[in-house]
Amino acid sequence: MSWSESRQRWIGRVSVGFTAMGKRRVVTVSGRTKTEAKAKLREVMRDHQDGLPTERRHLTVAEAVEDWLGHGMGLQDPSTVVNRTILARTHLVPVLGRRRLVELTVHDVDAWLADRATMLSTDTVHRLHGILRAVLRRAQAHDHVKRNVALLVDPPRGTAGRPSKRTRRPGCWRRPRPMRRCARTWWSRFSPAPGPRSCGP
Repeated sequence: MSWSESRQRWIGRVSVGFTAMGKRRVVTVSGRTKTEAKAKLREVMRDHQDGLPTERRHLTVAEAVEDWLGHGMGLQDPSTVVNRTILARTHLVPVLGRRRLVELTVHDVDAWLADRATMLSTDTVHRLHGILRAVLRRAQAHDHVKRNVALLVDPPRGTAGRPSKRTRRPGCWRRPRPMRRCARTWWSRFSPAPGPRSCGP
């Protein structure tokens, strides 16, 4: 453990075995405090003991999103793929993209969704939450992360969406048709009419 004057952070290094070419594999972590750096070192060792690939700790959220967009959409409809791509690259990557996947927390996801909820509809917020959930599910399946933190977050309510075309505005109703001023009664059909009758003066 050592202090980096240039980075103003504590730097820790740990050996996690050897590569296929026989070169020692060293993982480097950093922290604002010595305690934080030590905690990261312990996490690296736990991942190594659990068999998780430590060389993938630098994978970012943006890289995981692009991997999901390219390989994790399955047989989705083309319009759905376009919609999810636009949402991910517009609202997810610019905010959380530079974050390391292994360092993404429930607080990060909560704060991101809360911010999006101030400008997007509830339906869109739920779609964004679903995108991140799917991205992390794929990353978890490929041993990039231990858990899917998006599953631990409930998306908030967004802004009021645009009213549907079928939804009539409050206080707006269709004007009833005017009643005929003169109508034949049902029994008038059985009596001969003396002649044409006027409905007005």
